[in-house]
Amino acid sequence: MKHLLSILLPVLLSCAPVMAMATPVGWTADNGNGSFTNPLFYDEFSDPDLIRVDDWFYMTGTTMHVVPGLPLLRSRDLVNWEFVSYAMPTFPAGPEYRLEEGQDLYGQGIWAPVLRHHGGRFHIFANINERGLHVFTADDPTGPWTHSVIDRNLHDLSVLFDDDGRVWAVFNYNEVRLIELRADLSGVVEGSERVIIPAGSGMGEGHHFYKVDGRYFIISANYAPVGRMQAARADRLDGPWDTVAISASETMGFQRGWWESGVGQRSPVPTTQTQFRMHKPADSELGAVPLHQGGIVQLANGEWWGFSMMDLKSIGRTTFLSPVTWHEGWPYFGLPGNLGRSPRTWRKPDVGVDTQTRAPYRRGDDFAAPQLQPVWQWNHQSRDDKWSLSERPGRLRLHTLPAEGFLTARNTLTQRVVGPESTATVMLDVSGLASGDIAGLGLLNMPAAWLAVVQDGSGRVLRWRSQLGDRHVDVPLPSDTVHLRARGDHDQDLAQFAYSFDGARFTDIGEPVRLPYQLKTFQGARHALFAYNGNGVEGGHADFDDFRVEEPLADRSHNIPFGQVVMLANLSDASVARVHPLGVLQPVAPDSPEAGKAAARFRVHDRGAGEVALEAMDGSGFLTVVGIGLSADVRLLPEHPVDSRFMWQDLLRGEFMLLSMKTHRYFGILPGSGEPYGADRPGTRPDRRDGTVLVWRSTTDGGAPDGGG
Repeated sequence: MKHLLSILLPVLLSCAPVMAMATPVGWTADNGNGSFTNPLFYDEFSDPDLIRVDDWFYMTGTTMHVVPGLPLLRSRDLVNWEFVSYAMPTFPAGPEYRLEEGQDLYGQGIWAPVLRHHGGRFHIFANINERGLHVFTADDPTGPWTHSVIDRNLHDLSVLFDDDGRVWAVFNYNEVRLIELRADLSGVVEGSERVIIPAGSGMGEGHHFYKVDGRYFIISANYAPVGRMQAARADRLDGPWDTVAISASETMGFQRGWWESGVGQRSPVPTTQTQFRMHKPADSELGAVPLHQGGIVQLANGEWWGFSMMDLKSIGRTTFLSPVTWHEGWPYFGLPGNLGRSPRTWRKPDVGVDTQTRAPYRRGDDFAAPQLQPVWQWNHQSRDDKWSLSERPGRLRLHTLPAEGFLTARNTLTQRVVGPESTATVMLDVSGLASGDIAGLGLLNMPAAWLAVVQDGSGRVLRWRSQLGDRHVDVPLPSDTVHLRARGDHDQDLAQFAYSFDGARFTDIGEPVRLPYQLKTFQGARHALFAYNGNGVEGGHADFDDFRVEEPLADRSHNIPFGQVVMLANLSDASVARVHPLGVLQPVAPDSPEAGKAAARFRVHDRGAGEVALEAMDGSGFLTVVGIGLSADVRLLPEHPVDSRFMWQDLLRGEFMLLSMKTHRYFGILPGSGEPYGADRPGTRPDRRDGTVLVWRSTTDGGAPDGGG
């Protein structure tokens, strides 16, 4: 590490800082300059529900079959979140929660929780499929939480404590149903259930139920035929209800990931005999990706903000933040002039206090503390007498229990993979293994893959195994200690395993592992520490240490080239933006003489809070939007405090968009048409090749390579 720092420090010190943000240990949405960039978390946080209590915002989400469940996070600014507690530390009794008797709860468990605060108490309502409505209550968000069950299954419900003291829940897909809950939350009021919005009205599921200025609102998600957010409103609970879409087509340039259709909800846990059927959707196929399943929250200053989720390939589904604009009585996600479309980067909510840039979890763990880091969750309910942090202090010890395979192994400890790229490394001591034991690092997904030490009667080997095609690679194991690594590129839905015997030099093993999304686990991929016995008996134990996660793209402090002179290439056709003699911005071929001149060079000026101004190096002025931003409405003029400003939308890896602060629409062209640039595009497509996504390249300071202007 010291040698590495001696190499890196001169490089880092030679780079002038471009944003006032300390290098984060992991992804954080806060850009450190008054703006934020979605997603809020680059790991799975699905089906969010969010409320404000005084000066704090609180949020919870779906946890399916992992435990502890129902995490409660809190924030002062909606951008920087910290972990508070788990409302559900354990699952109830039952073999399906424990991978016993051939049963499992994959993809079921906790779905779409509802978070409310009423009468000084926090309430979380969560429907466990076919196992009733579970209610968790606490006076303090740190707990303890009490748990009760209402013997009704209310799919994707939301709860409203009405002004008159009555408590209502809406639920169901398509046909929205209403039912009254007892005031003490002990059950439902018999005979109160009824349909309030008939099927065929555009509504979906994942409801969020509000009362705003005396009017009722229900916000729901729909996935058919593609993802979007719907809203319904009425003056009375029994209607009539009007419905509209309030967010649609917003992918922020994220594509659908690889999809596995061979396993689905409630299907058997896949085995070596399972026929997997993976495919990659078309480049701009929307599917369920666009913003969906969320709601709204009001700041103390009266501003409204929206929260929702998006499907991010093998990451799973995670949470996004959007400004809300009320228009004709509807809470549209987006900005005036571009309703229904949300910016990836925007100004942080105005909460009147400075907040610390932070991520909600510490992902690394040296297992020296008396408890696990909160980021860890067990795959199904753990057997607590078969794991320990104290038997060998500073190590996580997993005792092996009998299992048919990795996906049915008890006491598998998991945490979510992190995007867009991340590498997880752990040290494994296998001196305590017994015959039949298998212990290592896995990627919990379907199909699954792992890298582990396998012990049989003849000795030990290090084995890479992929469930897809039942493939494996063995290498000799020269010692009791090995370092295991899984390196993920989750934009490509791929991972590569590697190993090291000295912790410094790593060797790849096996083929790249495809990580499709599927509905059996209904989650993104997870890193998994596991140990089980394949001979049907309780065996020995494995000791894990020094789990680390590296996120190479988390530090975005140099992603905007403030102060630099750059060329702007369009991702769609590789054309280069250049100032036309008529004072408009024209796309030209990258190998044309015009592309090499000063008229195709722009200095990026920092105007604060993520806003930039672009100055043409031929002296013609600043890129400035006039009129309504039609083609040829991007002109070269003296700098204007609004019309010459753009919010830089960082898409990572040098790709970006420019959001006009005048039109709240995007800078772009019709690819291949030769038309001048405008600022009237609502957003980009999933393939990013619609003329709105740019790539920047730094050039010499102010000059063109040929010296001409």
